Amino acid sequence: MFEGFPLDTFRSRIEVAKQAAAKAGLDGVLITPGPDFEYLLDSKMHTHERFAGLVLGQRDFVFAPGVDVADLKNSVAGALGIEIRGWNDGEDPYSFIPAGKLAVSAAMTADHLLELQRRGVEAVNATKVLAEAFVQKDEAEIRELTRAAQAIDAVHREVPRLLRAGITERQVADKLRELILEEHVEVDFIIVGSGPHGADPHHDFSDRVIEEGDIVVVDIGGTLDSGYHSDCTRNYVVGKPTAEQQEIYDVLQKAQEAGLAFAKPGVRAGEVDKVVRDIIEEAGYGEYFIHRTGHGIGLSCHEEPFIIAGNDVVLREGMAFSIEPGVYFPGQWGARVEDIVILEADGARPINLTPHELQQV
Repeated sequence: MFEGFPLDTFRSRIEVAKQAAAKAGLDGVLITPGPDFEYLLDSKMHTHERFAGLVLGQRDFVFAPGVDVADLKNSVAGALGIEIRGWNDGEDPYSFIPAGKLAVSAAMTADHLLELQRRGVEAVNATKVLAEAFVQKDEAEIRELTRAAQAIDAVHREVPRLLRAGITERQVADKLRELILEEHVEVDFIIVGSGPHGADPHHDFSDRVIEEGDIVVVDIGGTLDSGYHSDCTRNYVVGKPTAEQQEIYDVLQKAQEAGLAFAKPGVRAGEVDKVVRDIIEEAGYGEYFIHRTGHGIGLSCHEEPFIIAGNDVVLREGMAFSIEPGVYFPGQWGARVEDIVILEADGARPINLTPHELQQV
């Protein structure tokens, strides 16, 4: 059971966010409800279409519709000395926001952003401004991500007994949902891609009947009570793989292992992608690797650092991200090997520990 982070953790996070905005030459930060809001205030408040947010600048305050102010009082805002403001339907919440150059969270919807711009606010993407501040996980966050990895590993250990010829992807997914909820408070996603469906990286599941000889991609994730996410992909074969399939899968494992070995503090995210991609391209399968190598993870399932060509973010100790090369042969089959890693002083440490090989069931 997650017992929460200490108050000083949130005080430090807010100070780091303010420093990042000042360093970028901004007047302040405006964070609307979403992962960054939760990260800073320990609040999962959701106000639907109504305007709410945390403003950090010369004067720190948080505002919300009157019907949601109680949620803010349950956050750490009051304990941190952050003023709580409420507004009622018919009043103007935009009047709270000072004109100037603000880092605005990606969670803000276009209607609110456009109204702020009309009133003289110059908006900058807070994701970029705050990435350097938010991407390094502290010890408590790493414990939660490790707990999340252990939770999803427990589910993957059950997959071999669920898979067999003659049942549908949906039937497998239904069982996986039950197992994920035994270990998490929410199901984030379930991918059961059998045979040709494995060639669609974001296929979820269908009524397709799993057949003998199918390679089955199982990518699953959930959310813990702390809000931190799990995400792990493993691959199974009903029966035995062909020699060609096994050869290609061996390339995939080699590529992932190379990425794990190369990822160290000081290298750039895009360089890790290149190391992984080069191995797949040199083996002749580059055109079938159609996505980035990885993504950060925390209170969002996908966040910086994105392990993608051209990303110059420098990897630092404490970052958490996936390394997940995949190959996809349209109409035939696909495979993806994914682990979440924690970057330590001497390199990347995987926190998903289930077998990586193409498991026969």
